[in-house]
Order: sequence, then structure tokens, then C-alpha cells
Amino acid sequence: MTDTWFHETLHTEWQAGMRMDHLIYRGQTEFQSVLIFDNALLGRVLVLDGVVQTTTGDEFIYHEMLAHVPLLALENPGEVLIIGGGDGGCLEEVLKHPVDRVTMIELDSEVVDLAQEYLGMICGQAFIDPRTELRIEDGAKFLAETNRRFDLIIIDSTDPVGPGAVLFSPEFYGNCSRCLTPSGILVTQNGVPFIQGDELEATAQAFKDLFQYPRFYFTHVPTYMGGAMALGCASNRTDAGAVSLADLTARQIGRDLTLQYYSPAVHQAAFAVPPYVRAIIGLG
Repeated sequence: MTDTWFHETLHTEWQAGMRMDHLIYRGQTEFQSVLIFDNALLGRVLVLDGVVQTTTGDEFIYHEMLAHVPLLALENPGEVLIIGGGDGGCLEEVLKHPVDRVTMIELDSEVVDLAQEYLGMICGQAFIDPRTELRIEDGAKFLAETNRRFDLIIIDSTDPVGPGAVLFSPEFYGNCSRCLTPSGILVTQNGVPFIQGDELEATAQAFKDLFQYPRFYFTHVPTYMGGAMALGCASNRTDAGAVSLADLTARQIGRDLTLQYYSPAVHQAAFAVPPYVRAIIGLG
């Protein structure tokens, strides 16, 4: 045990700290700094460019809600695209469904390598699953150029700073819309509305311009300070927030999913929007 502390500096007005009980890795990739350490409460912690990305203690909340809400809103998802998500946690959750293929686009190959070496408790065997197609390239460029179509596109991005900033632009969301199947769903992470309201507001406006069903749902991840975090969920034919409890339950049972956070009841409740957030996304 040591008294060395990591302080996250994503927000200039408000900072969080975690005790680094055991340093696992510290280095610099071509794109970003990487820090991995153990904390007695939160488990193993992954930090990119000074911002906490995930911990083994609470990653199941974020990754289950990112993956299972849209997947269980779809009757028969076959082709899934993940942009980002180099820790492999989202990929591992998606592969619990009988999908045909998961194409994962990650810009930084070193993050994937480090995840497989040090974060196996998060990614499991996801990267070597035969349904996984891992591509090391620019996700925005891939979507701008590809002719492929996907039943689900998940943007498991960092915050809109550094290499992740482009993944929050209207042009990028437009390419996502073009690459969805008719009933396909786009899911995005949109930060914590209490602190990052501008980010959510910009995404909401882009969604309204592009999709018939511009929805948002919410979950609480202890590591991400500031209250509930917002996840975007947009589609032209599938309203993920309106799927019946009976259908969600039947699909979860049919796919033999035993989960720690997600449930059909949690799915439906997650789409309830507090009034202050309704104001941010323009619902009055």
C-alpha cells in the first residue's frame, strides 16, 4: 500500500482522486498516455490522457447498459460495429448475444494490446472470439468510406477531447445513420449531463436532424463523477425505449443472459428523463 494518488483533471472546476495502491503500467502510445493501476475499492483502473476510462469494480454497469439495451431492443441483430472500446469490455458484452459478427474499430493498437495483457478481467476472450473482426484504423474515416450496413453501431468513445473529439460531430453521426440497416440503432456515450450538458445538447440536436427516434437513456457509474451519465440511442424505425417488458424478458431468457446490472425493468426505467435533462435536450 502507498499514499500515491491519481487525480483526474477532466473538469477544471471539479476533480476526483483515486489512491494508486499498485502501479501496473505507465506509458505513452502514439496517440495518448496510458496509466493502469490497482485500487483496493475499485479494482484495476485504466486511465487515458489523465481521464479514467474504466475500472473492474464498476465496468459492468457501463458496458452492460451500452450493449444490452440496444441489442435486446432488436429482434435479431446480426452485424454490430463498435467504434473505440479498446479495453474490450463492450465487445465482451456484445458477444454474449448470438450475433454473426462484431467489427471493432480502434485507433490505438497499443491500448488493445495492454487490455489483453492487463485487463483480462474486463475483456475476457473477446478479442480472440471468431466473430470478432478487429481493425486498427480511424473509425470516423471507416464510416465515411464503407458501404457496409450494421444492425447496431456503438460509439464507445473517450470524452470529446483529443483523438475522440471527431466522434461527436454532426458529420460523424450522419455517416453512422447512413451505415445503419433500416431498423438499426446507434448508441453513443454522452457524458454526465450535470457537468457536460453542452455535449449532450449538441448530440441531441444532431439526432433530431437525422433520426425518427432520437432517444437518450441513463445509468449511474460510480467512477464517472457528477451523477447519471447519458447514453444516446437513435434509430429510424426502432424505439428502444418503447419495447415491451414481455418482449425484453423473452429475448433475455431466449439468449440465456445472466447479467449484473441490466434487467428488462432497468431497461424501461433508464429512458425516464429528469426535467433538467429534458431542458438540455430540447424536450421542454
